[in-house]
Amino acid sequence: MSGALVDTVPRRLSELASDLGNMTVALPVLAAAMAYALWRGRRGDALRAGLAMAAVPLLVVPLKEWTARPGPLEPWAEGYFPSGHTATAMVAYFGAAYLVSRRLVPVAAVLTAVTGTGLVLRGYHWPLDVLASLFLGFLILGVSSTCRRRSSG
Repeated sequence: MSGALVDTVPRRLSELASDLGNMTVALPVLAAAMAYALWRGRRGDALRAGLAMAAVPLLVVPLKEWTARPGPLEPWAEGYFPSGHTATAMVAYFGAAYLVSRRLVPVAAVLTAVTGTGLVLRGYHWPLDVLASLFLGFLILGVSSTCRRRSSG
C-alpha cells in the first residue's frame, strides 16, 4: 500500500512535510517553549518536557533494532519501525503546546499529522511505522502528564 502512495504529491512537498520531524526542526521549537516555561517559573514542566523528548530515542532506537523492519523503498535496509521522526514531532510539538498554550494543541496535531503523512508519501516509512510512533508518543506524553499531576498533588 505505501509504495502506491509514494510520489502522489510533489516530492518537494512530501520532503518538507517529513522534515518537520527532524531533530533540527522539532527540537528548537521545544527548546524555545521550554525557555518560555522557565521564564514563567515553570521549571518542573520544562524539565518534564525535556525528559519526554529524551525518552524518544531511548525507546525508538531499541525498537528499531529489535524489529529490524525493512523500509518501503529500501527492502535491504532495516530499522524503519517505529518512525523516530513521527515520535519526535509528536513529543516536541505537543510538549511545546502544553508549555506555551493549550490552544496550540490543534497546531501540534496538524504538524504531527503532516509529518507522518509526509513520511509515508515520500516512501520513508510504512503507515504502520507512523501509527506505532503515534501510540508511542501518546505513551510518552501520558507518562509525562501523569508525573506532572503526581508532583503537583
